[in-house]
Amino acid sequence: MTETKKICVFCSSSNTLAKEYYNDAELLGELLAKAGFDLVYGGSNVGTMYSVARKAKLNGAKIYGVMPERLHSFGVSSDECDEFYLTKNMRDRKTKLDELSDGIIAMAGGFGTLEEVSEILCHKQLGYNNKPIIFLNTKGFFNDLFKFFENITSESFAKNTAHNLYYIANTPKDAV
Repeated sequence: MTETKKICVFCSSSNTLAKEYYNDAELLGELLAKAGFDLVYGGSNVGTMYSVARKAKLNGAKIYGVMPERLHSFGVSSDECDEFYLTKNMRDRKTKLDELSDGIIAMAGGFGTLEEVSEILCHKQLGYNNKPIIFLNTKGFFNDLFKFFENITSESFAKNTAHNLYYIANTPKDAV
């Protein structure tokens, strides 16, 4: 029997975003589940993190939450996870997210999301993984980051083939 593929979604823990971000998170969770994927995420009960997880779960996906002890102490962990992993710190969290996942989708988020997706891109560039990495570019959120990526390659800080490390999706359907 083949094990269900798990997709890790990096996204926001903010509850004060424009509704389009929550709508895309909910649709992504639903579409991932309906496509037969399980979800790996930060384990939170707030923000787009919770939106994607709740919809994935409601549509039959198993959800895996991974949260460091410090954030857990803030009372923001979801009790709806099928499996929940408590880690010592953020570095251990990223390691566990990576271990559990078969692919990555980065949604709009803050510094944590940027740091997580940057590390996984670097790992792929160096050959530590070959996982699909997808940016869900809701409302053009990542456009300036993609311009920065172009600058990195045009200034020879990375090879021109670096754009092959990731895929840009403009809709949740395209991401799945």
